[in-house]
This record gives sequence, C-alpha cells and structure tokens, in this order.
Amino acid sequence: MKLVDLFSLFIALGLIVTAGCIATTSKNITNVSSNPTNVSLNATPDSTPMVKGSLVVSVTGFLYPSNLSVFLDNRTVGEVNPTQPLYLMVSAGNHTVGVCADFVCEEERVTIRFGKYMTVDFSDRLHKDVVITQPTAQVRECYKNGDSLSIDIEFINPTKKDLQMSAVVSCGYSYVDTRTGLKMGDSTHGRVMQNVKAGQHVNTSLLLNLAKGNSLSYSYPVIEELTVK
Repeated sequence: MKLVDLFSLFIALGLIVTAGCIATTSKNITNVSSNPTNVSLNATPDSTPMVKGSLVVSVTGFLYPSNLSVFLDNRTVGEVNPTQPLYLMVSAGNHTVGVCADFVCEEERVTIRFGKYMTVDFSDRLHKDVVITQPTAQVRECYKNGDSLSIDIEFINPTKKDLQMSAVVSCGYSYVDTRTGLKMGDSTHGRVMQNVKAGQHVNTSLLLNLAKGNSLSYSYPVIEELTVK
C-alpha cells in the first residue's frame, strides 16, 4: 500500500508540473501574437494626392471697362479680361465656373479630368446679357485669308455724342518654317479707326499679315488698346 501511495503521489506531481508548463507556454504565445497588432495601429497611413486638371476661363471677345471676377463653386478665384485668360488647376470632377460683370453673372457646369484641358469662353453670353454703358469695341469673327488673317470688329458708341474710335488688335500664331522645318512663334497687330455716331454701332474689318509657313495655327485676336475722341 505504501508503494502504491508513493507512486500515486509522483503521478499527481507530474500532472501539476505539466499543467504549469502548458499554462506558461500559452501565456508566451499570447504576448508574441499581440505585438504585430500594436505596430499596425501605430503606423501612419499613406495619403493619396488629389488628382487635378487644367481649366482656362476667358472673355476673349468681350471688352469691358474693368476686369471681370471669376468664381469656381461659389468661391472667387481671380479676375479675367480680353487679353488675360485665367489659368486654373482644379480637382477632377464636376464644378460650376462663371464670371461676373457688375450685376450680371454667367456660369457653366464643367467636368474636369486629369490630364485634360478645359476652356470656357463667356464672350457670347456676356454680349447678350450685359448692357454696355461706355464706348467699346469687340472682335466678332476672324478667319484665315491666304497669308493673312481677316478680323471683323464692332465699335459701339452708347453715348449721346458722335465719337472717333480706334482700336489696336493683336494676334499670336505659330507655323513651321519651310526652309528649316522648325516650329516658329510670332505675333501680328494692326490698328483700325472708325467714326461712330451717337447711340450707334459700326462693323469694320482689319487684315493682319502672317508669316509664310506650314501648319499655321493662331490664337483668337484680342483688342489691346481702345482710343476714343
């Protein structure tokens, strides 16, 4: 009986020691597995830059006494005039862009895409809706005529007296030189004068010479200077 009791005691001690080893091993495994979780929580996520596209706002054919305010999504972003378009980098997506002349505002919905150029010109809408109160001139149309550029210009005299009005019109263009095969850039300008009676408007034309070459392209002509006497 004593041998049996001693044997039972050894078995009981062995089970206790074994249980302690298992518990200790389990605790160590838990501690190791928790470390990667802490690292991932403390890591700073990468930020993706906002994708943008180009938007050009212009009033090329609309001459006004002052600069026009440009707004984007109800926020003023700059000014524009016939000789200076406004160049913007805008986040991709749908936006509302517009210009304001005094109390008249014109707007248009645009969709901006990455790597694409979007141009919006408000000249026609402003001509239709804005009442001209001061003498002005505007480019109505232009087209290539041989080695020249033919430009139709309108002088407007809203005052109560006859006026002599003159305008300097300029245009930038590019072409491929026939001798060298190189692409060249140049500009041309000219002056046109007209007598305009009180409360009247007069249409006239101006011919601007262009350099001879291939692949000719030109920007829309603008009125750089207006003189009224």
